Amino acid sequence: MSIADLRRDYSRASLTETDVHPNPVDQFSKWLHEAIDAQVPEANAMTVSTATAEGRPSSRILLIKDVDQRGFTFFTNYESRKGRELDSNPFASLLFYWIELERQVRIEGRVERITDEENDAYFNSRPVKSRLGAIASAQSRPVASREVLEARVQEVEKQYGDHPVRPPHWGGYRLVPDYLEFWQGRPSRLHDRIAYTRQADGSWQLQRLQP
Repeated sequence: MSIADLRRDYSRASLTETDVHPNPVDQFSKWLHEAIDAQVPEANAMTVSTATAEGRPSSRILLIKDVDQRGFTFFTNYESRKGRELDSNPFASLLFYWIELERQVRIEGRVERITDEENDAYFNSRPVKSRLGAIASAQSRPVASREVLEARVQEVEKQYGDHPVRPPHWGGYRLVPDYLEFWQGRPSRLHDRIAYTRQADGSWQLQRLQP
């Protein structure tokens, strides 16, 4: 079988304008918790796409760590590739794909750094090994070998022990959404797509898109 012949039909559910919450963040939270309840593996995993100032895009998988009416929060190294790209072009998109439920959500908006207080609270909640790794890794930079990286972690562990301190180059971003799209797979590729666009007054315009 060729790659072009790989396909499946979607028939688990439907999505109408009357099904969804008028607030897209509330609608997202509903779908996320349904994915968690359905035991979808890594239901909080998302593709984060950024771009350079020249518009060259890049994507990677991260975990969402908080969702509220302010936006969608994730954490990383500010000096990583994504961090450098967000410094020069502070817009990004998120994509959640829950294949077991035949659903995906696209989220777009401007990205801002969260406060040091929020960063410290989350950093200190992480396992010690994860905190040590965040200090030791110059994320996205070349390294000579795995052994060099592991030696650096050992150095950091000797320095901090069980009380590593958040480095200034590590913290969170919040994507403030201005567009969200909810996709529900349907038979014959006639998928349901409901989009929300933020208006100038802060309200949300809801509309159905063709598949």
